[in-house]
Amino acid sequence: MNSIILFLFNYIHLLHEYIYHLLLFIMRTNSFRQWRHEELHSPTYQRFKTDELPLIKTYFKHDYRFLINYYFYKYNDKITPIKRRSDRTIDHNITCPRCSAPHDYLYNNNGDKGQFLCKVCHERFNANSYSTKPIRLACPHCNHTLEKIKSKKFFHIHKCRNLKCSYYLENKKKVPKDASHSKISKYKLHYIYREFTIDFFKVDLDSLPKNASSLRFRKQSAHIMGLCLTYHVNLKLSLRETRQAMKEIHNVNISHTMIANYAKTAAAVIKPFTDRIEMNPSSELTADETYIKVKGIKGYVWFIADAVKRTILGYTISDNRSVGPCILAMRDAFRKYSAFPQNLTFVADGYSAYPLAAQQFAINNPEHSFEVTQVIGLTNDDEVSTNFRPFKQIIERLNRTFKRSYKLTNGFHNFQDAYYGVSLWVVYYNFLRPHRHANYKTLIAIPELEKADTMPAKWQLLIYYGQKTSLELQEVKT
Repeated sequence: MNSIILFLFNYIHLLHEYIYHLLLFIMRTNSFRQWRHEELHSPTYQRFKTDELPLIKTYFKHDYRFLINYYFYKYNDKITPIKRRSDRTIDHNITCPRCSAPHDYLYNNNGDKGQFLCKVCHERFNANSYSTKPIRLACPHCNHTLEKIKSKKFFHIHKCRNLKCSYYLENKKKVPKDASHSKISKYKLHYIYREFTIDFFKVDLDSLPKNASSLRFRKQSAHIMGLCLTYHVNLKLSLRETRQAMKEIHNVNISHTMIANYAKTAAAVIKPFTDRIEMNPSSELTADETYIKVKGIKGYVWFIADAVKRTILGYTISDNRSVGPCILAMRDAFRKYSAFPQNLTFVADGYSAYPLAAQQFAINNPEHSFEVTQVIGLTNDDEVSTNFRPFKQIIERLNRTFKRSYKLTNGFHNFQDAYYGVSLWVVYYNFLRPHRHANYKTLIAIPELEKADTMPAKWQLLIYYGQKTSLELQEVKT
């Protein structure tokens, strides 16, 4: 009986390895085509839709005398003053705001409503309200000037209020005829554009902490620091539990505050080294954000993972769920590539921050343009969700794995401590933790760590190579 159970166990383990290698082969050799989510089957998600970029129109000033001479020279068209057939006259003080043409060249365009048309440059304007901004944003569907309706923390919201816009009329047809006025307001009908006020592509991703503790040990040693990191990060013990373990197992008296300083310093020193390790990521990425508590207030952790190798490529911590932190996490992930992949598949949920961030990448650098495939809801109600649900499940499992280590901390004291806590956990997850889907090996092998037989020694080597990388970076900057 025992031999049969042992045989079946080995057979199941063998089938698991075959399935794992077949999945790797399929995901590496087949670049999945991204389907654009139609968002028509679920109107609830229409407000998350990201519209295309607006038209940018520049306003040039002209001289009406130059234009008259140019038209006569180029087209033999002589522009003469207007011969009015009625008694209506135009005030002599009114001139064209674009070419400064006097009232003799201005039509009373719409009767007594106050709009004028310049015969020379064909500019329409009102006598008391017209704009001469050097740049204006226009709707790509109806060419109507966008109106700024709201200002957020990182961007301004511009809206097309033209009720005859084709985009508005098309969306209005999708609204149920029996919908009340309160329900209609929940639908996204007008074209909307978000103009960002902060350039997230110039934010430094490698800034070092201002209050990191020194690595010159007085009472303790580097081995004690490695032991503290092993208990705190690898074994998921809290700071006070780590202090108790050091006292009861190793007879070492150390405060939980010193252990916290060790963790913060190690995270700041190791990160420059691990960020520059060649990960050779695939072109299949998945992203999601999850919640944390920082001093009792809700914060967010943004993860971007490789769907094939399961490695974490980019991450960041934020106090808001806007597009700015999403861009920073994407920048952290994309710098792991030696060359930006042309067939990138980026899978996320229905939150609008991801397509907005992709839009900003296309504006900043057209070579880094990509589309976001959004898996919406918990059930496979459309073709996109059916085909890309495994990607979403990968990032959700990653979030659960992170939460198991995070819950023991009972939250963080500030966002800087949260960032360094997550940084240490990412280092452990990518380079030190054995994974079942990787045949109980680490996701990324570091040759320098093969010299160490114990986990505290591996932490010491990571700190050592992190210091060397920091010194090399400082020499390059000087």
